[in-house]
Amino acid sequence: MNMYTFFDFINYFKTYIEIGILWFIIYQILLFFEGTRAVHVLRGIVVLVVAFLVFQLLGLDRINWLFTKVFAISIIAFLIIFHPEIRQGLAHLGRRHMFGTVLKEEEIDYISREIVEATAHLSANRIGAIIAIEKEITLRPYVESGVSIDGLVSTDLLESIFAPNNLLHDGGVVIQHGRISAAGCLFPLSDNQSISRMFGTRHRAAIGLSEETDAVIIVVSEERGDLSLVYRSKFLQGFTRDDLLLKIKEMMLLRDK
Repeated sequence: MNMYTFFDFINYFKTYIEIGILWFIIYQILLFFEGTRAVHVLRGIVVLVVAFLVFQLLGLDRINWLFTKVFAISIIAFLIIFHPEIRQGLAHLGRRHMFGTVLKEEEIDYISREIVEATAHLSANRIGAIIAIEKEITLRPYVESGVSIDGLVSTDLLESIFAPNNLLHDGGVVIQHGRISAAGCLFPLSDNQSISRMFGTRHRAAIGLSEETDAVIIVVSEERGDLSLVYRSKFLQGFTRDDLLLKIKEMMLLRDK
């Protein structure tokens, strides 16, 4: 193969190489925002880009002009609305795992049992608690508001964290990748006016967190000793121990479409 043949070969596949590089970059950007609210908007922007290219190829000038304006506004809105996610992503870019952690069913079963056992003891003694289990949307910003633990999920550790004389008692616990990531975390309070006045700060924090993430959240009421489960703004109560165990496992295995 002479030099001219080699360069002809490169030029022939140049377009395909460029397309491959472009899609690799887009894939890495999607991974960068995976697990945040911004990823859904980012996917929408990718669809707009593809549609924009198709309309250009077809020569649809009026629609092309309209999409140019919409695309420019979308980029600006994305940067303004999701600047916290972008900042968090940049701060953790060097520490991001290439592949996400997917828990096995036996690990989910173990974690669920330890949580149920701990919350049952806390409930019996009317000790307040709030535990959030991360799913697909990251709880990283809330982890950073608390104290790093990075410990095995266990009944004893959870009970000691929420003991009344513990400085971490009033905050929440975040469980990530099958481990207690942090304690004493601050969760956003819901401003939903329809929430009953009988519910205190922990319940409002649980609902607030569920409005922004897909976390599975377990709350123990300090006043009544009630056990509650919050998921996607839905508030569930009146569980037996076995029912709570099954429900936690069910919600942890559930994947949003």
